[in-house]
Amino acid sequence: MTLPELLAVAEPLESGFRLALPPGWMQGRTAYGGFSACLALSAAMRAGGEGLPPLRSATVNFVGPLAGEVTVTARVLRRGRNAIWIDAEITRDGQVGLTAGFVFMGPVASALHLDDCLLPTGLIAPEAALPYQPHPLMPVFLGNHFEVRFALPRDGVKRPELCWWVKLREREGLDPIREVMLVADCLPPGVMPLLGAGVPVSSMTWLANLLSAAPQTRDGWWLLRSAGDFAEAGCSSQRMAIWNADGAPIMAGMQSVAVFG
Repeated sequence: MTLPELLAVAEPLESGFRLALPPGWMQGRTAYGGFSACLALSAAMRAGGEGLPPLRSATVNFVGPLAGEVTVTARVLRRGRNAIWIDAEITRDGQVGLTAGFVFMGPVASALHLDDCLLPTGLIAPEAALPYQPHPLMPVFLGNHFEVRFALPRDGVKRPELCWWVKLREREGLDPIREVMLVADCLPPGVMPLLGAGVPVSSMTWLANLLSAAPQTRDGWWLLRSAGDFAEAGCSSQRMAIWNADGAPIMAGMQSVAVFG
């Protein structure tokens, strides 16, 4: 099921909704992180009501595995003059699997203008990029819902970096903000090229800052980059970024990843 289809059949609750997670959105024993975060965002947007400003920041904690029937709730923490803070939570059998904090903020007058979100060098256009080929270790959600192409030349050198073009197959009925959130966590951790095949990894926290109040792209393609910059004692820190097909910066963030090997 697509996200809009799933939300349409979810059981409404006073502070959110209840639904069964489709097997096609799974990543190992838990739901794909971008999908779970998007469910939390959907509950937050409902809690915010009409006239909610654009999403500008999200902080997500991946607490435990989510599968089967889950409950998604949200509550408004504060309505300020320009910004609204909303917390969301996903539980399964009474156990917390994900918590998230979202900040929605309208535009304010400012003389500050800065853009240091530079595109990777040597970028291949999505029309010319090689497709990502399915393999036995490929997560279920990726093959079911996304089209992926390699955005940088493959030279055989192992680096703690991944850069892909990603396109959501089923975009109809989905607003741009939730489309970006759904796509944003598609890449494996940036350190994966340095690890052996089958080494377990698990995202722990994710901070995402929206750089556009109304993200748009061409033909559904988004450029995603994850770069590991530190790993020790099984904990890796990585920087993440998204651009649209024309090179405009859309999202910047960080993620903490547990590496079990």
